[in-house]
Amino acid sequence: MEHLIKNLEELLRLAEGSEDREAAELALTAASEAIRDVLPDKVVKRSISLREDKLVVRGVYESSEIDLSRYDRIWVFGCGKASGLMASALEDILGDRIAGGLVLVLEGTEDRIRTSLVEVMGASHPLPGDKSVRGAEAIVKQLKRLGERDLVLFLVSGGGSALMTLPREGVELEDIVEVTRQLLKAGADIRELNAVRKHLSAVKGGWLARYAYPATVVSMIVSDVVGDRLDTIASGPTAPDGTTFRDALEVLERYRLLNKVSSRVRRMLEAGASGAIPETPKPGDPLFRKVKNIIVCNNASALETAARVAEKRGARAVVLGSYIEGEAREVGKVLASIGRAAAHSKVPAEPPVLVVAGGETTVTVKGEGRGGRNQELTLAASLKIRGEVGVVVCSIGTDGVDGDTDAAGAIAYGNTAERGMLMGIDPQEALDRNDSYGFFSRVGGLVFTGPTLTNVNDIMLVSVVRNAFN
Repeated sequence: MEHLIKNLEELLRLAEGSEDREAAELALTAASEAIRDVLPDKVVKRSISLREDKLVVRGVYESSEIDLSRYDRIWVFGCGKASGLMASALEDILGDRIAGGLVLVLEGTEDRIRTSLVEVMGASHPLPGDKSVRGAEAIVKQLKRLGERDLVLFLVSGGGSALMTLPREGVELEDIVEVTRQLLKAGADIRELNAVRKHLSAVKGGWLARYAYPATVVSMIVSDVVGDRLDTIASGPTAPDGTTFRDALEVLERYRLLNKVSSRVRRMLEAGASGAIPETPKPGDPLFRKVKNIIVCNNASALETAARVAEKRGARAVVLGSYIEGEAREVGKVLASIGRAAAHSKVPAEPPVLVVAGGETTVTVKGEGRGGRNQELTLAASLKIRGEVGVVVCSIGTDGVDGDTDAAGAIAYGNTAERGMLMGIDPQEALDRNDSYGFFSRVGGLVFTGPTLTNVNDIMLVSVVRNAFN
């Protein structure tokens, strides 16, 4: 089976000895298989089946059976990095029962998606662009034409917030781009970011469900959010919004951005907080009686696969869960310390062991370097495992894109920091400048997968194959 990590052999050559190589191979293979198992077409075919006129959707938390005989037409719409392959798999299952539709995917990946009934349109990420707006407008226009005998299968995944963007009247696309950029740079987490974006949007925070009403909407969701909050994944286009205009204002105040955003953004949020303009659709709104939101895959699904890979290869697996958050560099230090503990005290398990964790960290940008949260986490970890043998730390974004770079993440050996120093590249200085990409691109360790067309957040792995006392 083809390895999803394109530069696997190059990464393994960085190992100083057989134990380092064994540890790296375990981590990288587990990561590859974990991502492969959550590829959207696999997820859809595993989760969705057709039994005569009954469409069965088996979710992570709940399942649903939809009687297709109640509907005259079935439409497929969606947004997010996984939505294209999900649409393709749905076409394989439903065939010409699908009347049409449109999904918005990462620009540049359109040619990897095979659909004949559902249109595929590329748009930009992580910052929205003109195509994001045109795609959103096209989806809204089609939804507004639907009636009670229409069924909408809406495909949602990470990246949807940027890929489907429609500014609310009174703000411009450039306003949303700038406030998104500022919040990302400030280290805001996804819930904070989306609380703001939802209240500047005409499609997020449940608005899309309002346009579709009175049609029935079944959203099939691939979660990239810690805790799988429906109102946060892709900014919850078909989910009731639990945040308010006041929450959005408080986020900007918390990061001292209220006076740095455009006057249009400030006026919009202040008007909403005062009740002058309508809030996003809230829990209890009757329109959601015709909406079903089902999570079909999440980060925990990938972690379970990684753990199974470790056990099949004769290693113990310790799963820390999918709720890892915080500053990337601090999380990196903690994971590295867990690796050292395993090597020196057999806690949390005796080597060989693979420690598996998932979630989404943040980076507060203070320097002028390049990188992403996974690379920054790994760079910080490299300083803590310096000198260790048979211990590696690896962190990878399951979408194949980390920050503003072409890498999915990075891997660090016990010799990574030292190798940098010998080349005249100080790892601590690189970390201080938020230049993890610059460090690993010269020293080695960047992990490349290319866009995977899925997104279930990040996978963090600590592989330990040597007991330090043996």
